[in-house]
Amino acid sequence: MPQMNMLEAIRDALDVKMSQDSDVLVFGEDVGYFGGVFRATAGLQEKHGLHRCFDTPISEGGIVGIAIGMAANGLRPVAEIQFADYIYPAYDQIASEAARLRYRSNGDFTAPLTIRTPVGGGIYGGTTHSQSPEALFTHIAGLKTIIPSNPYDAKGMLIDAIEDNDPVLFLEPKRLYNGPFDGDPHAPAKAWRGHELGEVPAGHYTVPMGKARKISKGSDVTILAYGTMVWVADKVAKDMGLDADILDLRSLLPLDIDAIEKSVNKTGRCVILHEATRTSGFGAELSAQVQERCFYSLEAPIQRVTGWDTPYPHAQEWAYFPGPKRVGNALRTVMEAA
Repeated sequence: MPQMNMLEAIRDALDVKMSQDSDVLVFGEDVGYFGGVFRATAGLQEKHGLHRCFDTPISEGGIVGIAIGMAANGLRPVAEIQFADYIYPAYDQIASEAARLRYRSNGDFTAPLTIRTPVGGGIYGGTTHSQSPEALFTHIAGLKTIIPSNPYDAKGMLIDAIEDNDPVLFLEPKRLYNGPFDGDPHAPAKAWRGHELGEVPAGHYTVPMGKARKISKGSDVTILAYGTMVWVADKVAKDMGLDADILDLRSLLPLDIDAIEKSVNKTGRCVILHEATRTSGFGAELSAQVQERCFYSLEAPIQRVTGWDTPYPHAQEWAYFPGPKRVGNALRTVMEAA
């Protein structure tokens, strides 16, 4: 089976769909000739032509605006926002137009568009290249929000997103592009090559939205995570010798609440991890869902480990990043509770 990193898996997904369906177009800043700032679209313009993969002006509102118009007229655009930090000028287009088009037209029009954008830190990107704004989008009815943590899921979920008849925000943890990351910035970098989730089938396959992946099965504690934090959770739990039930949510909206409820009712303990800021982060929604559905099973208060309520710093990146020490402290707290 082919071995791919996450960038190669994303590129392969785009290539598969562009080859299958002439209505699929790919565009954004530096996406065409240059192949994208991370080279996720390298070679697509050369293979599929200037009208199928093309560069746009530096105007995020314009990028999403033309994508909505294309989608409403039967195309399946895949728009790239170069970094999630720059998606805010397009927020009104996403929230007020794309997400509501089916509802406002009583089903006469839909917006089958996908918006790809890199998220998260861990690459010394500083304040304007490290944000994780997923919670702002899970609040929007009519918009699906997904975030893969490995190459296998990235390809299958992106194909599923492109084939969906409603708008999908596809978030890509940039720290995971080339390999899994366990939260230790001083450890040697790891590659996806040789990892079971770096084995990516050739051709077409899908990973459906709304289904969490079980990273490990256990009965001591449930850990809910997504993106980069999945691999931090896995490493810390193993180092502590915990029999942890770790769920990679993969899809934030729709959310696999059944898998979450089943796991927490089994373990009685829950730790929630995400890299985004704490206040009103997606972890707060997860905590509320667990509290409402699993209250009588809980043996300890739910713990959240997140980024701080500050801009993402450059000089103090690893003080901000919710790394192994903070995750370990949360796990000890929840395990030691009476």
